Order: sequence, then structure tokens, then C-alpha cells
Amino acid sequence: MIQSDRLLESFMELLRIDSPSREEEEIGKHLAKCFTGMGLDVETDEIGNVIARMDGKGEAILLTAHMDNVKPCRGVVPVVEEGVVRSDGTTVLGSDDKAGVAIVLEVLHTIIEHELPHRPLEIVITVQEEIGLFGAKRLEASALHSRLGIGLDAGGKPGTIIVSAPSHNRMTAVVHGKAAHAGICPEDGVSALVIAAEAITGMELGRIDDETTANIGSIHGGTAANMIPDRVELRAEARSRSKSKLSNQTKAMVDALQETALKHGGTVEVLVERRYSGYTLTEDDEIVRLIMDGMRSLGVEPALIATGGGSDANVFNTAGIQVVNIGIGMARAHTTEEYIALSDMVSAAEIVLACVVMS
Repeated sequence: MIQSDRLLESFMELLRIDSPSREEEEIGKHLAKCFTGMGLDVETDEIGNVIARMDGKGEAILLTAHMDNVKPCRGVVPVVEEGVVRSDGTTVLGSDDKAGVAIVLEVLHTIIEHELPHRPLEIVITVQEEIGLFGAKRLEASALHSRLGIGLDAGGKPGTIIVSAPSHNRMTAVVHGKAAHAGICPEDGVSALVIAAEAITGMELGRIDDETTANIGSIHGGTAANMIPDRVELRAEARSRSKSKLSNQTKAMVDALQETALKHGGTVEVLVERRYSGYTLTEDDEIVRLIMDGMRSLGVEPALIATGGGSDANVFNTAGIQVVNIGIGMARAHTTEEYIALSDMVSAAEIVLACVVMS
């Protein structure tokens, strides 16, 4: 029942609308028009999230994706070759997550076209996902009726179910030393850069274990080659699917900075922010069972996977709505080599349809 030609046409239309994070107004209006044209109740909230509802019978299901793209994403020229969609190589494609949005649209078209009995559906297409899940965080989740949801924002072949994602701590540190002339009286100075470098060298970073990662993302400081730098700012993060491991990793990184600063006669200010909280679901959870049953009805064997990345699903689960992302086939996202096979999008749409249509 899924029409691959229509799905591709919708996808291509979305790809041609520029929508970097914080600049989603045009695509938001386009989506609101699409949903209204299908007869859905539609609203756009104050931050730009588009929310649509379709009446049905039984327990409501949330379908969610995001409309923003990472840069470079202006002037995308999609190219279709042998059933695979790519950009022309000068931009990202934007399948993350316009493929998810196109799949949602096609599922709705199919339900309406064939008058299929279905669960009540709530559709939430968010903004600013790529820069911190801000659309989902500012969404009035308490106004949603759904307690189960399917996210269309994951790579991997159809059959993939992302059942676990990490919590994420962001650290911003400012290291203070003492300025001095590097050629005349270096011994009078305390190098904030040396403190930061030594502290970083003493940290365990990268892949800590199968649940935990850590990274120093940026470091800035100093004013001139002949001055001992008295201020350095760095940004770091730690992620883990284990609360205790995240706490321990974050503490180790903060301690390394503080102890090294003390050793050299400097000081450090560290701000730790929880960007989002993790979740872990199993095949005993209702949404996972529902999706597994839908997949198996189509002859697709489910694969339950944990991820090291965050998504709107983290925010929804924190708000009490069980949401898992399913694989829709996008590959090499966030690069100019991004691509997606139309056949994978069709399969993902068939899975969603199987989950929301009443037998």
C-alpha cells in the first residue's frame, strides 16, 4: 500500500527546503499545510514545533521526527541513482531527519487513501533537534495524549529498534592562571594553558567502556606568543547509559582540572550541565513489543540496539512517554556523503503502518 513514488516525491520536496536549526519557519509552514490538507488538526507552538492529530480508536500513538538539518544544508541538490538518494556532494543530504518526516507523511497518506482503521495518532515534528533537542525540551508534552511513540530518527536497516540511549553531561571550564611576559619574567606567571593541557593529558577520554564516552571538544585561550596566558576556556562532555558511570567520569574530569590548577597555583571554575537524561527499554516494554510485532508481521526480524547518541526520544522518555527510534536506513548522516535507499524508507513506512493500523 505504501507508494514509493509518492514517498520519494515528498522526500525530494522536503530536501529542497532549507532548514538549518533555528531557521525552520518555511518548512514548518509547509508541513502545517500538508497536515491541514489531509484533514488533521494542526498547531504550531511558540518555538515552531508542528503538532498534528488524527482521530482513531484505541490507544494513541505518537509519531515523531525533526525538521532541522545540520550545516552545510543550504541549497541541497538531491540526486537519485539506482534507488539511492544522495546530495550532489556540496551539502549534507538532510535525510536526518527529512526522511523520517517523509515517512510520516506517507503513512498518513496511505491511511487516508485506503480508509484504514487505525489508532489515534499524534504527530510531532520538532525544531532545533540538532543543536540540543531544544524543540522537544520546550514542547508542552503534558498536552499530548500518547504514552507510546515511534521515532523516525535513526540509522540502521529497517528492523533496528533503539532501546537504550545515554545521559549526557556538558562541562564548561575556565582555567585562571597569572599573566606575565614570556621572555622577561616567565617565572612570575602561571600558565592557564599548561594547567589545561596537563589536566587533559591525565584524563581518560574517548571510548571508556561499552556504555561510556568522554571528549574534550574545544580549548581557547591566550592573547600573544610572548604572554603567559592567564585564562583558558574549554568545553567537554561525558555520556553514559549508566548513571553511576556518568557520575564517576564527570567527577574524574572535574577533579583532574581542579587538582592540576591547585598544583600550579591557578584556579578553575567548572560548570556541569545535564543536557539530557538517558533511557533503557526492553522487549517487555509495551512500545517495544508493539514495534516488534509490527516488524514480524512483515517478516522483518527486530534487532534491539543501544546507542551512544541522544535524540528527542530521550526527552520524551524523561517526560513519561515511551518512545524508541527505529532504523530508517539513513547512512553517513552529518556528512556530505550522506545517503539513503528508497527501499529502506518504504520498509520503515510499512513498519510504522503495521504498528498503527488496527487489524
